[in-house]
Amino acid sequence: MTLDAISDAPDLLMEFLDYHSTVRGHSDKTCLAYYNDLKILFRFLKQRRHLVDASVPFDEIDITDVDLDFIEKIRIEELYRYQSFSPEKRSSLSASSRCRRTSAVKSFFNYLTVKRHLLDHNICQELDMPKRKSSLPKYLEESECEKLLAACTGTYQARDYAILMLFLSCGLRISELVGLNLTDVYEDHVRVLGKGNKERIVYFGEGCREALLDYLAVRDNGKIHADAKNALFISQKNGRFGARGIEQMLEKKLLEAGMDASRYSPHKLRHTAATLMLRNGVDTRALQEVLGHSNLSTTQIYTHIDNAALHEAAMANPIGRKKRDKNPTS
Repeated sequence: MTLDAISDAPDLLMEFLDYHSTVRGHSDKTCLAYYNDLKILFRFLKQRRHLVDASVPFDEIDITDVDLDFIEKIRIEELYRYQSFSPEKRSSLSASSRCRRTSAVKSFFNYLTVKRHLLDHNICQELDMPKRKSSLPKYLEESECEKLLAACTGTYQARDYAILMLFLSCGLRISELVGLNLTDVYEDHVRVLGKGNKERIVYFGEGCREALLDYLAVRDNGKIHADAKNALFISQKNGRFGARGIEQMLEKKLLEAGMDASRYSPHKLRHTAATLMLRNGVDTRALQEVLGHSNLSTTQIYTHIDNAALHEAAMANPIGRKKRDKNPTS
């Protein structure tokens, strides 16, 4: 679904989505996430305020009539209830889903207040973000990376090896890797289109370069679909290799390497690259640029991983565990 296909959003919501798409440069995926979260908010409020018949299914509640007067009447207690509301009564929202919803609402009210000056007071200034349990990202140790790469055998071994090398060397997002074209690959770097349509250059080492050259030597089988001629990675069906296909490939290689496939994903390989870079002396600011993070705070989670490893190393030192005998015999 694209923004152009939306037909059930009120004018203010569509203007908000257009702003994020055109001015902020956010992807359709991001804008559609805002749309879905705010659509649920408006339906929740109409149902809660008894503005629709109780017999109307939640997914069929019309929100096209939501206007500024409706929005001005929203109260903070309603927003707190919305944070954990689920149309499916039996299911509960995860902390990350509640945080995402709250971010969408905050962004919408900020747009109406700061950008459009339609509201005198931004009620979301007092809206607290739900607490999310912090956890360190999972990642592979260097020896596990080697086992995973060694599992690349068979007909598509050159392609699969090159993909895993790009993940583990460059820390790309899966969407960035899927979107790579032949024209994005250079002698020692790739040109990546990241979040918000921001381009960045990511360099790679000799091993990754060799892997890409080996793959490019066998890439063209003469059967590639016309719309995938420029795609870097080609699927078994001769089209652009998509995200789901890469996820399935990774799962297969993890199992073949004797690892728990449920613990890792393409994004965990991105975490792995970041962790290995940091452990080997890469500055946090430089790592921010490599990963394409807008905020340094996002990158700094990897310093916690490094600190955890340092703590573990200290605890493993037997001298560090030795306690002083406070009553030595003379």
